[in-house]
Amino acid sequence: MKTVLVTGGAKGIGRAIVEKFAENGYKVILNYKTSKDKAEEIKNKYGKVEIYKADVSNFSEVKKMCEEVGDIDILVNNAGIAQTKLFTDITETDWDNMINTNLKSVYNCTKCVLDYMIHKKEGKIINISSMWGEIGGSCEVHYSASKAGIIGFTKALSKELALSNIQVNCVSPGIIDTDMNKMHNLSELKEEVPTGTIGTPRDIANTVYFLAQDENNYITGQVISVNGGIC
Repeated sequence: MKTVLVTGGAKGIGRAIVEKFAENGYKVILNYKTSKDKAEEIKNKYGKVEIYKADVSNFSEVKKMCEEVGDIDILVNNAGIAQTKLFTDITETDWDNMINTNLKSVYNCTKCVLDYMIHKKEGKIINISSMWGEIGGSCEVHYSASKAGIIGFTKALSKELALSNIQVNCVSPGIIDTDMNKMHNLSELKEEVPTGTIGTPRDIANTVYFLAQDENNYITGQVISVNGGIC
């Protein structure tokens, strides 16, 4: 049985990813920071889900979590936050919090699981970016920058790890119906989507699950956009 670690797995896209893997027989490590009740709800629903509290922007907490969990076959770097602000209003604290939560966490978690994957010469690292990391979002400069950094991280690391049979890919969601996007008017945004629909967390989970399969070992260093056709 393979083990998958999903960061920020208690809500939204992370929850859908946890459920997708749990439904398909994987042992799932659900990482959360504050949403203990939601994490426990998922744990009670699926017998193969374990929950771990850790701030993934904090390296020592991530290291402790990974040491307790043990071997990780698949890492899904999903944890993230969003904020809408004019660039002139973004404070240094806002900036640091965004970069640490969205981007530094990817470094922290990848660093802590990689030795095992390299030793085994097998592993999957799947990072969750955003279409705003590809095209940029007005009033979301710090968010867009953090998500663009994830794309660069993915492409660079995939080249280093290719000969170790470790695939590193990125999923870039478009407009998805999550609590995080409640700050936006989804009905207005829907008009910008060629399919005329808003995506669901399950759409992202299905793509992550696809990339995690052994038969897709020749796919690495890619950004898979799941956005209803937005270019």
